[in-house]
Amino acid sequence: MALTFTPLPQTSETLPTFSLNGVDGKIYSDKDLHGAKASLVMFICNHCPYVKAIEDRLITLGSELKSLGVPVFAISSNDPTEHPEDSFDELKKRAEQKAYTFPYLFDESQEAAKKFGAVCTPDFFVYNANHELTYRGRLDDSWKNPELVTQRELFAAIQKILAGEKDLSKINSKSRPSMGCSIKWRNS
Repeated sequence: MALTFTPLPQTSETLPTFSLNGVDGKIYSDKDLHGAKASLVMFICNHCPYVKAIEDRLITLGSELKSLGVPVFAISSNDPTEHPEDSFDELKKRAEQKAYTFPYLFDESQEAAKKFGAVCTPDFFVYNANHELTYRGRLDDSWKNPELVTQRELFAAIQKILAGEKDLSKINSKSRPSMGCSIKWRNS
């Protein structure tokens, strides 16, 4: 497990195009995010201890954002050859067991992760209504212990976007990089 930190967002980054299979049998694409004031795409997986530590918080966040009209997608891009627990069938089992409140997508080719510039799990990408990357940082201020959370940075950033804030420095004022396991790339 290689600990990796995410870079902060650049104002020139926009929502990439993608089309991926969801574990629910549907195909999801970037077009499903069009029309929303804000949207969240997160790269997660089944085996990463950093994701496991925040998984219940992600499920809660998915419910909260759904009630606010904010679509959420989770994408797993890890190579299942080296990590069988990140295979499509295992993703499907996990989403059903935990009753994920968002579509869980499988990036088998790893092209979506490359287009987004995802580097680790978890890696969060928040976009505004113009599909501009507006927040890229951690979920909250305690990856390991939910009882120690005092700031929900990702949720606060989305609330600012929904309130009409456009200034990236204000949206990201409390932002810190997310950290987690590096994405498990296929050997070429």
